[in-house]
Amino acid sequence: MRDVPPQPERLWTSPEPKRSYDVVIVGAGGHGLATAYYLAKNHGVTDVAVLERGWLAGGNMARNTTIIRSNYLWDESAGIYEHALKLWEGLEEDLGYPLLFSQRGVLNLAHSLQDVRDGVRRVHANRLNGVDAEWLGPEEVKEVCPIVDVSPGVRYPVLGATYQPRAGIAKHDYVAWGYARAAAAMGVHLIENCEVTGVEVVDGRAVAVHTPLGRIAAGKVALAAAGHTSVVAETAGVRLPLQTHPLQALVSELLEPVHPTVVMSNAVHVYVSQAHKGELVMGAGIDAYNSYRQRGAFHVIERQMSAALELFPVFARAHVLRTWAGIVDVSPDASPIVGLTPVEDLYVNCGWGTGGFKATPGVGWCYAHTIAHGEPHPLAAPFSLERFTTGALVDEHGAAAVAH
Repeated sequence: MRDVPPQPERLWTSPEPKRSYDVVIVGAGGHGLATAYYLAKNHGVTDVAVLERGWLAGGNMARNTTIIRSNYLWDESAGIYEHALKLWEGLEEDLGYPLLFSQRGVLNLAHSLQDVRDGVRRVHANRLNGVDAEWLGPEEVKEVCPIVDVSPGVRYPVLGATYQPRAGIAKHDYVAWGYARAAAAMGVHLIENCEVTGVEVVDGRAVAVHTPLGRIAAGKVALAAAGHTSVVAETAGVRLPLQTHPLQALVSELLEPVHPTVVMSNAVHVYVSQAHKGELVMGAGIDAYNSYRQRGAFHVIERQMSAALELFPVFARAHVLRTWAGIVDVSPDASPIVGLTPVEDLYVNCGWGTGGFKATPGVGWCYAHTIAHGEPHPLAAPFSLERFTTGALVDEHGAAAVAH
């Protein structure tokens, strides 16, 4: 039996919103809730409302594939993701709530000579940044994950893999509940069924948001709505360089524990882990077209299953239980946008693509600092909106294997 915490007390039951707050956060997903928590804990800012158009953590936080890692190539990415991983390692104790955080490691497989070169390069870059990383040969891959087929005659032979032992998974809804309970206990208002339909700007400054519950004045407005930040920002006259795509994933029926780690492959573009209760969790890349659909194209799932069976023949008779798509924003360099906007007191946190969940505590920490001080946290500074005019891009798109 898995360790299942009780359904959390509804400390976030939507209160009647006040007419004014020091900070209004748009989006009660992982990033919005973490930001509210660290605003209260680290900066003493508790007059905060987190507004959610649906239910708490019902967007991408409920649809991600729970992978946590920090083995990114570029210094800027490694910095913020490693900060997040260190917070993950103490988060259960910090929030006083079980998150089923499991540091079972992540393998990124190499299937070609170029994959090997890229992987070894990334291992050395990770080590220079203080991130744990190893290069494993095929037999060592087999030792870490015995069910991976490393025989030389397969279509995508495993020539080796990068390995981050501290990486792993966590239970996404528990993470949301933990942050929600902790933030609410410090006085933060969590208001569900309250869609933000516009940001009011006066003399170049964000002063309020408009909702079906009325106008809510704000000292500062912070956007953190995955897939929709660009839509809300445009109501304030800010156009963000984002494209929105469905990102597909699925789970299998419940199985006995057979998969001890997380395995990712860029060449066959699939990643597989096994959740605590037994289902296989599989994901692939984004659909090529722009859409807000939370259901993707079937041919992507077909390729995903074919690729998974190349790596894991043992899963040939497993049954698919459920498929879905999250909605992800992708920036021109496939890295996030975090920080200030041309509108005073309007902040954005978006463009995470497939990397949002693993960054949750790290970006919540950095975004809270940015909002509280009105200037970027050093780890978030490289991800400012200005980089698209200065040219200082952080191009992780093909640098760190599968981008999840």
